[in-house]
Amino acid sequence: MAGGGGGGKAEEPQPHPPKEQLPGVHFCITSPPSWPEAIILGFQHYIVMLGTTVLIPTALVPQMGGGNEEKAKVIQTLLFVAGLNTFTQTLFGSRLPAVIGGSYTFVAATISIILAGRFSDDGDPIQKFKRTMRAIQGAMIVASTLQIVLGFSGLWRNVTRFLSPLSAVPLVSLAGFGLYELGFPGVAKCVEIGLPQLIILILVSQYMPHVIHSGKHIFDRFAVIFTVVIVWIYAHLLTVGGAYNGAAPKTQASCRTDRAGLIDAAPWIRIPYPFQWGAPTFDAGEAFAMMVTSFVALVESTGAFIAVSRFASATHLPSSILSRGVGWQGIGILLSGLFGTVNGSSVSVENAGLLALTRVGSRRVVQISAGFMIFFSILGKFGAVFASIPAPIVAALYCLFFAYVGSGGLSFLQFCNLNSFRTKFILGFSIFMGFSVPQYFNEFTAIRGYGPVHTGGRWFNDMINVPFSSEAFVAGCLAFLLDITLHRKDGSVRKDRGKHWWDKFRSFKTDTRSEEFYSLPFNLNKYFPSV
Repeated sequence: MAGGGGGGKAEEPQPHPPKEQLPGVHFCITSPPSWPEAIILGFQHYIVMLGTTVLIPTALVPQMGGGNEEKAKVIQTLLFVAGLNTFTQTLFGSRLPAVIGGSYTFVAATISIILAGRFSDDGDPIQKFKRTMRAIQGAMIVASTLQIVLGFSGLWRNVTRFLSPLSAVPLVSLAGFGLYELGFPGVAKCVEIGLPQLIILILVSQYMPHVIHSGKHIFDRFAVIFTVVIVWIYAHLLTVGGAYNGAAPKTQASCRTDRAGLIDAAPWIRIPYPFQWGAPTFDAGEAFAMMVTSFVALVESTGAFIAVSRFASATHLPSSILSRGVGWQGIGILLSGLFGTVNGSSVSVENAGLLALTRVGSRRVVQISAGFMIFFSILGKFGAVFASIPAPIVAALYCLFFAYVGSGGLSFLQFCNLNSFRTKFILGFSIFMGFSVPQYFNEFTAIRGYGPVHTGGRWFNDMINVPFSSEAFVAGCLAFLLDITLHRKDGSVRKDRGKHWWDKFRSFKTDTRSEEFYSLPFNLNKYFPSV
């Protein structure tokens, strides 16, 4: 015995205990903040989802032959449908505080329809725009059936029952980290606006609450509104002061606050309605390509739904609830097709990240944001003011929100055995390939102008190229397949993959908290029971 001190044995350091519900969330899914606070937080969600809502039509409508007026109408329509979809998802779908907005996943399949040869002979650009839009609508309407059938039939429930914390890590992480191309590259398009937005956002949301102890969570909760207003005014002063007068057209488009062309083009009041561009047209090949794209969006949304449930401090999503959410997301894509939004619908990853930043996972807040979406889509001029926020400001927000969602995925490692070589292999290989495979596909496309699969059928090319260009899809599918096939009979493997933690959520009724978080309103569970 060395030494003869009377002190007891030093305490062994203990790992942090795993938590089924995320601690530190100020308002969980069922506990709303006060009405004034909820309205401001809802408006903040509206501002964040505007980025994708504006950027996608801005990129696609000019290629279709549309001008600023058509672009303003498409943005209004996308915003209106996003409001409807968000409201129905929070009320009847997964009941999570998930914003259902536009999705970058659908862009590649949409561009293929835009470039189809049958539209190039139209001399009138507006007629070309309408014909292209009707073709996109037809493909969307057919593609929506995939998610509606998989969701409401319970097929997706049967698939996701095999999901474990281990296979969820690559899926959820890359739903956030996989969107890295939309982060700093977007900031750098106008670095004198994007970089200040990123730095001020981090200072206000992360440092200020610890410097100024107000006890009211003002800075971390409303950081987005504070910083966007400050940098937007600064960007406007640069524009008015003539800082970009002699700049290149690309720089002017990214930096100036008066280049969106939306405020002049938007009508004062307009209610979007189904078939506003005319009757949809259908093409079998394009519909198949869009269906595959819809499946990719479904896998990505599964990861985003899991992230939202985590940040809302709810328990893990029971498979039947996830399936129900997917079914309603399918209805969302159907509405996108009927109204003509030029884009499909999926869970907004950036709004999932905003839940983490504000630490408010309240369902009511997101329902209020859906109200803002519908309100500003009808009052076009007012909506257009907010929609003209420069893209680098939005990209700076993405840097933080996508990072939060990625880290939310990594947090499921607390349920896994990280000392297991099986865990290390599945985790490392699926995440590495999740970045590497899409990098090859995207790089090939950027250099050649077409994907690695390049046949005479553009729709067939999309069916292969789109799935392998999605980081979350590649990583999630790889991890899922490896996890359910590798050494499954080994008794210790079940604990290594963390499956025993999620056993109680296999069914809706095995954990009483599921009833509290996910049961349908108006006593509808009686007529539509969850299993």
